[in-house]
Amino acid sequence: MPRKLKPVLAEIIETIDGVMAATDGKSLDDFKADWLLRLATQRALEIISEASRHLPDDLIASEPDIPWKQIRGIGNILRHEYHRIADDIIWAAVVNSLSPLRGAALRLLDRVAD
Repeated sequence: MPRKLKPVLAEIIETIDGVMAATDGKSLDDFKADWLLRLATQRALEIISEASRHLPDDLIASEPDIPWKQIRGIGNILRHEYHRIADDIIWAAVVNSLSPLRGAALRLLDRVAD
């Protein structure tokens, strides 16, 4: 059964907000040195990835600047190839991708009915 879209989008936004709060004022070196922050961030990206899979393709098509395929795919990489994950790639996703994704999720939230 498909999930309701508003709670899915709210989950994405809440998770992004949590990562942004936890990483605010931190550098890549801080991130690399903090085992718990690294694991929490990776888990948050898994949650965002999984939630994004519940968004219909026609809805996400309205936000073409967001790399939805990569967002949906990173969860599998984090779950199954975690030993190959480079901290700088995760950090780049945090610094460069979460804010635009948050904006897109907020816009989508305004568009959905449920």
